[in-house]
Amino acid sequence: METEQHPQIVYVRPVEVSDLPKEIRVQAPPGIDRIYALHNEDGQRLALVGNEKLAFILAEQNKMSPVHVH
Repeated sequence: METEQHPQIVYVRPVEVSDLPKEIRVQAPPGIDRIYALHNEDGQRLALVGNEKLAFILAEQNKMSPVHVH
């Protein structure tokens, strides 16, 4: 009997660049005030990306199911 595997849920939330540590803040493109973080179910940050659309694409490319977090 084959079991159906469910994609891992990944949470996508906006992050103000000003709230990031300095070593990460300096890597943000000029003029960008907000980026998006992807977190696993345990809250561990998996990635930071430049926009929401890219966050969803990245999640889906890695066979994860993205969910908005406000």
